[in-house]
Amino acid sequence: MPEISRFFGIIISMFYDEHNPPHFHARYGEYKAEIGIDTLTVLVGHLPPRVLGLVIEWAALHRAELLADWELARKHAELKKIAPLE
Repeated sequence: MPEISRFFGIIISMFYDEHNPPHFHARYGEYKAEIGIDTLTVLVGHLPPRVLGLVIEWAALHRAELLADWELARKHAELKKIAPLE
């Protein structure tokens, strides 16, 4: 699972050849969640509220880049790194 960003102990990644809807994976310690790119909602899993807020803030800032990486992943192309939340 290629890592596309990392910030505040949160790892953001995306699988190749994933199922729809477009989404990314966020991990923080033992917590994991899949976040929809279009809706910015948790599709599967759970993150602590503060961490989820940071992930959603980051995703809202980088939605176009996430969608571009989603298309690259569907083509099995190299994903581009996305700037972390600062």
